[in-house]
Order: sequence, then structure tokens, then C-alpha cells
Amino acid sequence: MVFDETYDVVIVGGGNAGFSAATTAAQSGVRACLVEKAPLDDAGGNTFFTAAAFRCCFDGLQDLLPYLFQSDGTKGLPQELVDKIDMAPYTKTDFHADIDRVTKGRADPVLANILVDNSREAVQWLMDNGAKFVLSFNRQAFFVDGKYKFWGGMVINMAAPESHTSFDLGQGKELFNFHLNLAKGHGVAIYFGSPAVDLVIDTTKNEVIGVKVFREGRLRTIGARGGVILANGGFQASPALRAQYLGPGWDLAHVRGSKYNTGDGHIMARKIGAKLEGNYSGCHSVAWDRNSPRVSGNRMLTNQYTKSGYPLGVMVNADGKRFVDEGFDLRNFTYAAFGREILKQPSGTAFQVWDSNGSRLLRREEYADDVTTNLRAETLDQLADILVTRGLKDKGQFLSTIADFNEACESFQREHPERIFDPSIKDGLSTQGDKRSLAIGKTNWAVPIKSGPFQAVEVTCGITFTFGGLAATSAAEVVNKFTESKIYGLWCVGELLGGLFWDNYPGGSGLTMGTVMGRIAGREASNRAKLSRE
Repeated sequence: MVFDETYDVVIVGGGNAGFSAATTAAQSGVRACLVEKAPLDDAGGNTFFTAAAFRCCFDGLQDLLPYLFQSDGTKGLPQELVDKIDMAPYTKTDFHADIDRVTKGRADPVLANILVDNSREAVQWLMDNGAKFVLSFNRQAFFVDGKYKFWGGMVINMAAPESHTSFDLGQGKELFNFHLNLAKGHGVAIYFGSPAVDLVIDTTKNEVIGVKVFREGRLRTIGARGGVILANGGFQASPALRAQYLGPGWDLAHVRGSKYNTGDGHIMARKIGAKLEGNYSGCHSVAWDRNSPRVSGNRMLTNQYTKSGYPLGVMVNADGKRFVDEGFDLRNFTYAAFGREILKQPSGTAFQVWDSNGSRLLRREEYADDVTTNLRAETLDQLADILVTRGLKDKGQFLSTIADFNEACESFQREHPERIFDPSIKDGLSTQGDKRSLAIGKTNWAVPIKSGPFQAVEVTCGITFTFGGLAATSAAEVVNKFTESKIYGLWCVGELLGGLFWDNYPGGSGLTMGTVMGRIAGREASNRAKLSRE
């Protein structure tokens, strides 16, 4: 077959996973090409909209310390700050336990092992190639008893550019810029505004040998000696596919990230017999600002529309009733599942509510007045009146819900005076005592909402990515549904890979898995390309 151009490896999709594959291929000594559906000014995939937090195993602070930066770009942390950090190691056993718990034991054990075993190396590869990471002080730590107590196992995220001084200005924007510059520096050919529309098959050998791409106004055929790596995400930006696979009402969810992730990889791979795998009725979805754009993320505010302060207060629906246990686990093990619960509520929305004690612990990144619409009042009755104007249907029920919650908190505290509020651990402060309990309890961080002023924000469901994808081998090779063997010359990575996450996921593990499998696919495709030359 005659191609318009030929490379050793072609990668479809320009997010973290795709760029990890492309740069790894280039570092292996082959010619790599990456094609991206979005134009440059809208590129980055879902990666751009993330907090750029990576979950990996590590042997305590000293393991990470030589590679960390301060928020101003200075390498290394001052000793006076180091002395205030309380950070436990995060072991392989810890990581496996978190995956098993949040996916209810459904995660593919082979994929889980690959993620856990390679997580530290993946982050080190990023660091060794110039990625600057900071400790996630404001995302994953609370200052308790003179110490920054880190919780939940995920402790690092991408640093900001040196010209900024915020812990949050880096995140996904900087991760995308890092990947883009790294790939360019290694000679990867990158084409934006170039959607892939079909795979090219050599029917005589039954292998993928290229991809068809729309670029500069015409259809081009790009050859791939080693094969094609699909890294073009899930189908979360397609309302039709969401409704088809996730169920009724999901077409109403807000899209947190890229509007270009519309299932293209699924469609292309299915045409040639790829096997579907994973939790097709499941997805990563969060409590998301109700006033956010519906069809795509905001490239300025990106992840700031997340509203993850619910463990510090309560969530109520439009009927004035609580509907989840806001404290059943640490936030980064619940936030990816609560979007679904919000979507189930009347009008698909809810209110998050705090008193002054909870409000002071909210992250400014998500709850500042220039980020969201904060509803405030000196009394609960006044707050209820405001919420009625925003869709609350039953003021009386709302006030009764808060009163019952407060009474249950106080009753438990009388029974267990030794329990102390600590947001950095599962503190056991509950509503479920011997004398009084609630139909829907709060397992941890249950303190009364009584001290004004009071604060509320409106949230809806924001979908991040879908869990259903393609079946792949441990080497990221796509599996044929008819033969159960690999499809030669085709790999899939990132959010297109199915089988790992079910119902929920441990925060920060998606990006890590993208780098892990991206690097595996990049090496495998490169090796195949080299063999083709012999």
C-alpha cells in the first residue's frame, strides 16, 4: 500500500498516555508521529483539565524529597518545612488494598499489578525528564497539631511554571506543556487538528499497518512500521454514547474535560474486531459546579470546578434530604463516585452545606468567590430562603434534615467523647451512635452544622472519563474478540484501556496508569518497528 508518509510508530491522541508512548518510542530510537484531533489551542486531552496528581508507591518522604520542588520553581524543600511534614510510606500493599476496596474487587488483577509495580518508575521517568513535582499541601494535607499531615497515599502533583507562586497553577496545563516540549525535543512529529478516522489493515497478514487521518483539509494515510497506539480517550464527551452505555439521564451530565473524547478509538478498533472490556456502565464522575459549561471543561479554571469539600459538611438534594454518606472514606477514594449519586437526584443537582467551622477548611482553589457562586447567610433559616430561590423545593425538610443531623452528631459525641475531629484521617466521628442514628449516616468527620455564618454551593454531575474500553494484554496489545489473541500492530493506553477501574478509582491512579501503559506500548511498538527493518 502507498502511504502519504510513514513512521515507525504512530500514536493517536495527545494526552498524558499518548505523549508518554510517543516520547518513549522516540527515546527508543525510532521515528514517532502523534496525531491529535483537537487544534493546538484546545489540545491536551483530559490531561489538560486535571490536577496533574500522580499516585505511586514510595518509601516515605525521604524517597521523594531529592526530586521535589517548591512552588516558586526552586528545587528542594527548606528543612524547617520538612520538619513539619507527617507523611507515611505508601506501599504496594497499600495501593493494592485501595484499588481492591474502591473497585469492590473487580479490577483486573493483571492490570492492577502492572499499575502498582510500575507506578514509582513511571513517576521517576517523568522527573528524570524534567517534570517538576510539588507536594500537594493544599490538596492532600491538613495542618494538624503543628504538622502537615498527608493523607490518602497521593502526595504529589505537577508544579507551576517558575513565574508563578501558587501550588495550583501548574496542574494539567503544565503537565501538557511538559509533555509537548519533551516530545518535540526528542523529534516526535506532532500534528494537531488531525482526527484519526480509521485504521489501515494489511489483510494478508492481519495486522495494523497505519491510520487514516484528516489533516489540512484532506484525508491522508500514514504508515506505521511498528504499529499504531490508540490513546484517544473514552466516550464521555458523546451524549449519545453516554446515554447508550451509562444509562438514561447521562446525556445531561456536564463534561469536565476535553470535548473531543467521543469514542473514536472504540469505534475504529471495533471495526477490526477488537474486544470490548470493562465497566461500560461506569465512569469517573464528581461533584461539579452547577454553573460550569455543559459540553466541555473551562481551559482557564479547569479542575477548579471540582467541589470536593463535602466531607467537611453535608450534601442535600432539591427535596432537602441527604442522599450519601459524605464521610465513608477519604475524599480521593469517594469523589470519583459521587457525581453519579448527584445525577440520580431530582433535577440532577444538589447543595453542599457547611457552617463556619467547615468553611474555613475548604480549599480556596475550588471555593473562592471568583471560582464559584457561594451562597451565604448568618442563619440556617436565612440560608434555606436563599436555597429556595436556587431550586430547593422544601425549606422545612431542609431545616429538619440539618437538625436531625446535628442531633445525631451531638448524641454520638456524648457517647464517645474521646473521638476528636481530624480531617487528615478517618476519625470515626459518626452520626451512628447507640442511642441515635440516621437512615443515611455519616461515618467520619460528622460534626454539627450550627455555627454561622453558613455557606452553600450548587453542584451537579461532572463526568471525567468512562471506564469501559478495549481489552488488552499485559503489553497493552489490543485483543481480538473472535480469537482472544492480540491484534498485531495495535495497542491501546490511557482511558481507552478497559478492565482496571470499576464504579470508582483511587484518585491519581488514572494519570499514573496512562504513563505506565503508555511507556510499555511505546517500547513494544518501537521493538516491533526495529524488527521490521531487519
